[in-house]
Amino acid sequence: MLLTVRWCDLNSVDPQAQPEAVPVKYGGEQLVVVGGDGTPGVAEFAFAEYAIARSAHVNAIRSEAADALDLRHRLPNLYAALLGLDVEVWVARKIASMSRRLSREQVGLVDVAVTEAVHESPGRLLAIAEAKVIEADVEGYREKVRKDAARTGVWLQRKKPGGLVDEVMGEADFQGVTVRIPTASAVQLDATVEDLADALAANAEVDPATGAGVKTRDEWRAEAMALLADPHAAAAFLDSLDATHQATDDAEPAGPPVPLPTRTKRHQAVLHVFCHLDVLTGQVPGVARAGDLGPLLMEQVAELLKHREITLVPVIDLNTTHSVNSYEHPTKVKQRTLLRTVYEVFPHSGSRATRRLDHDHPSPYDKTGPPGQTGDHNDAPLTRYTHRAKTHASYQVRQLALGVYRWVTPHGLGRLVTPRGPRTIEIIHGDRGVVGEIYPHQLQVHIDYDAA
Repeated sequence: MLLTVRWCDLNSVDPQAQPEAVPVKYGGEQLVVVGGDGTPGVAEFAFAEYAIARSAHVNAIRSEAADALDLRHRLPNLYAALLGLDVEVWVARKIASMSRRLSREQVGLVDVAVTEAVHESPGRLLAIAEAKVIEADVEGYREKVRKDAARTGVWLQRKKPGGLVDEVMGEADFQGVTVRIPTASAVQLDATVEDLADALAANAEVDPATGAGVKTRDEWRAEAMALLADPHAAAAFLDSLDATHQATDDAEPAGPPVPLPTRTKRHQAVLHVFCHLDVLTGQVPGVARAGDLGPLLMEQVAELLKHREITLVPVIDLNTTHSVNSYEHPTKVKQRTLLRTVYEVFPHSGSRATRRLDHDHPSPYDKTGPPGQTGDHNDAPLTRYTHRAKTHASYQVRQLALGVYRWVTPHGLGRLVTPRGPRTIEIIHGDRGVVGEIYPHQLQVHIDYDAA
């Protein structure tokens, strides 16, 4: 990348200013701006020779030059982090590309935010960049949403000749369908398919001896989607279930109860929306984070909830804690921790915080200890693998605050995991083992383990 930037610098003189330059209208060379607002121009033919030297396609070189110039001239803080090897090249390039449509003034918001988070995992860093790109130009993003609405559609994927019998990729009796619809409609379609798949699975005839009729979840969803292709058949199936229930409810009971065909109720979806109070009240334009859907404009959140029965629950104040006297972390505690951490708390992990994570006690639970040992003040969500590694491979972990965890690996590497990502800390060893840490801002913390 540094070579590419240097090559651009060496070819930054306007070719049209040279003696006997061929005018542009006759095919002559000119300066072109491949980066965003504020980046210098480069002689357009310079990319051809450099591509040959790099054994690369001209378009790939032009794209690399655009990203490199954007980083140096528009994202200086991220560029410095890149030169310091604090962020991977592909991540920095992706952020440069994502933010190219922003003005030089607007992109400063992205630069500051991502530089503060360069120690986070690539996925988290890109998610932050994405939200800040939207926040920096809300009106521009609204226009993009409007343009995207005109590019919706449903396409049947046509098979290539030979695709029916190909031994590796062939599909003799299956066809792919690509659907591009607004987010709210996509979420609604997914919920409908899920509900119908539940009803099909609950009323399927299964042979216990042969296992005939047993299908995977994906197979039931595919069958539900296929049924929706014939809306009259789907309506008749659901109506038959309702009719069976109604007839049984009206009939007099005669003998033992008979299991009824099942029509499942609509799934109860829980949507956690994170946003600033001024954005919520409409005082300033901004971005909300809605569950796993990523950053959304507030009008997109409203569209997501349209035509649905909504139960508004109280705001969860993550500045407070909740504890219990039992060993198991209750759902309320798990929810608070997961909302606070967003990801599992093993250093540098990109695993999102879900209900499938284990909830470990950083300070071991003592059956004979005081009450209130279990709570979000003592809760570390981990995947089963990292939980086992922490338990059996001599890792040390302490929860220092809400969402803040100090880790020491078996070989003495120190990491401080926070909701903003991990930080490296220097572990100080003494005669009794670990006696303190030095944090990135050079604050030395001494811990008296005897007193602790």
